[in-house]
Amino acid sequence: MPILAATTLEHMLAGLFWPFVRIGSCLMVAPVFGSVSVPAQVRVVLAGGLALLVAPLVHVPAALAALSVTGVLITVQQIIIGIALGFSLQLVFEAVTLGGQMIANSMGLSLSYNLDPLSGTSTPALGQLYTLLVTLLFLALNGQIALIRILVEGFRTLPIGTVGLGQHGLWAVIEFGSTLFSGALAVALPALTAIMVANLAFGVISRAAPTLNLFATGLPVVLAFGLLVILASLPVLESGFVRLLGSALLFLRQLIRA
Repeated sequence: MPILAATTLEHMLAGLFWPFVRIGSCLMVAPVFGSVSVPAQVRVVLAGGLALLVAPLVHVPAALAALSVTGVLITVQQIIIGIALGFSLQLVFEAVTLGGQMIANSMGLSLSYNLDPLSGTSTPALGQLYTLLVTLLFLALNGQIALIRILVEGFRTLPIGTVGLGQHGLWAVIEFGSTLFSGALAVALPALTAIMVANLAFGVISRAAPTLNLFATGLPVVLAFGLLVILASLPVLESGFVRLLGSALLFLRQLIRA
């Protein structure tokens, strides 16, 4: 019966442990997978299963030992890589949620807060609606498959070693954070423009008829008009999210090649 040496066994465990750490860190913060409605045990099992599948494809230099100072450093690097990948993709969903909150505030729906099942925080009802819509769109476009494919390709383009993302990679993630604001503005701009025109019209009416109670008539009209605008702007939401998702996936591929 063959007996494995301690160094060989440690090398085999390292080839399984480090992929598990990178994949698990990504799934903990990635959209859909990182939802509070998904139990942590499910994410751990999924990360372990993916690590078992990619372990034969992962090359770990023989000089690297998991139980060493260098091994601890590599473990931290894999955590940073996984979190950077998941966080960058999560920014797309947060941009859509922020856009929905901007529209809700302009419509007078800022007080209608619900518990977001994806993030576990209280968000306006409209932002939650937008989040659920883009989540379904993400699943329909097989975005989760694209994320797993990027994770697997990352072990070839950004192999396990003493070199992680580096300063340029981390700075690229910070710069990509501007997507949160530009994406939110792109999602909310059509509806915000229409609602602003309606508010300007009520301003003109208030000057022409000062005795008119705009608080009693203006708010219901703006609310109804805003709902119609949201219904009409759903195709814009779809196209905007697809564009943001495409740019995010392209950024992830560029990041793992850094």
